[in-house]
Amino acid sequence: MSDQVTPSRRRFILGGIGLAAFAGLGIAKPNDIGENHNHYFNQLSLALDNKALSKPNLVIDKNLLIDNIKVLKTHLAGRFDYRIVAKSLPSIPLLRLIMEQSQTNKLMLFHQPFLNQVAQALPDSDVLLGKPMPVTAAANFYRLYAANQTPEFDHETQLQWLIDSPERLNQYQALAHSLKVKMRINIELDVGFHRGGVADDLIFEKMLKQIDSDPALSFAGLMGYEPHVAKVPGRKIALRDAAMQSYRDKLAIALRVSGKSADELTLNSAGSPTYQYYDEGDYPHNEVAAGSCLVKPSDFDLDTLSDHVAAAFIATPVLKVMQETQIPGVDGLGRLMSFWNPNRSKTFYTYGGNWKANPISPKGLSINPVWGHSTNQEMLNGSDNIQLKVDDWIFLRPTQSEFVFLQFGNISLYEAGKITASWPVLSEQVG
Repeated sequence: MSDQVTPSRRRFILGGIGLAAFAGLGIAKPNDIGENHNHYFNQLSLALDNKALSKPNLVIDKNLLIDNIKVLKTHLAGRFDYRIVAKSLPSIPLLRLIMEQSQTNKLMLFHQPFLNQVAQALPDSDVLLGKPMPVTAAANFYRLYAANQTPEFDHETQLQWLIDSPERLNQYQALAHSLKVKMRINIELDVGFHRGGVADDLIFEKMLKQIDSDPALSFAGLMGYEPHVAKVPGRKIALRDAAMQSYRDKLAIALRVSGKSADELTLNSAGSPTYQYYDEGDYPHNEVAAGSCLVKPSDFDLDTLSDHVAAAFIATPVLKVMQETQIPGVDGLGRLMSFWNPNRSKTFYTYGGNWKANPISPKGLSINPVWGHSTNQEMLNGSDNIQLKVDDWIFLRPTQSEFVFLQFGNISLYEAGKITASWPVLSEQVG
């Protein structure tokens, strides 16, 4: 027999040493935190069962979503226009509901296939690209726009392309001339995030003059994204003020060169983590963009969003229930783990897994650190207090929405104890 220590055996040995070390250091054993579903998740489970759903579902609670929209509107208080970030809410019916509830037609899009679908399905929308796209993506948009015959959406008045450099401006200018179209240009500014955008005043002024001198182009506004205000260490208000001063300086140049007033321009800033930093005061932008705060995945559990609530969940069926935890190839490790931590006493295998999400109900479920993740049948451990049965539902809370929402097919809309709709998500394959 080989004397080689296998990776599994090594994990077992290290696990045993780790438990002994914790005990030796006087670290307290974890408390049993297992609980069964509360009333909310019991009702949601019943709604899923009544709809005869049997696979992993992305569920949005309509009433909680609307509550979040009301919170957002209360903070904006008519001081800023609202632009919906569609990548965080990638479904036409979902966007339509939010547009109606928030009374805005302004969308921010980040993906060419989504842009073509929005132009067809939401022809009254006012669209600003949220990132600078390869010029080929722009060419693909125009090709599909012509093929789909969507004249209700007027790209020359309802669409703003985001430009971040002189080189990209040259590319788009050449495309506008080759296609004989007019393009509205919004310039991305670097206001401190340092993920691209224009920072140099001379370069910025030269770009503005280039746009102004070409009838195929028109200057439509500025975008100054500043998520660093919420994310990096430091005084948040000082970071905000520095970003806004940079924005003001560029806006002054833009108004002088273009001859336009601020009211004629789209002056975009903020995002879900930062929009509440502008509740009071005078700022250069006239609109804010946000999306994730309306469904509040866990990455957005921030002080600035404490009055928003989670409104989206992954629901997945339990495939198997085991009254103990066993780790293959390392007999005894599961018992050792459950002896130390009562929240590893039982094992539940789910339909699918390894999503950008964390278990939320029943309380006390967690990934086994030795077993790891599985996209086919995820192992979750819990305490003896959790009485889940096969075919019951486990709920997870996404850490983000823009990627996770696209993984489940249709979105299940939950309202007043029932699943009331099944909404398709945007396709990534158009074009």
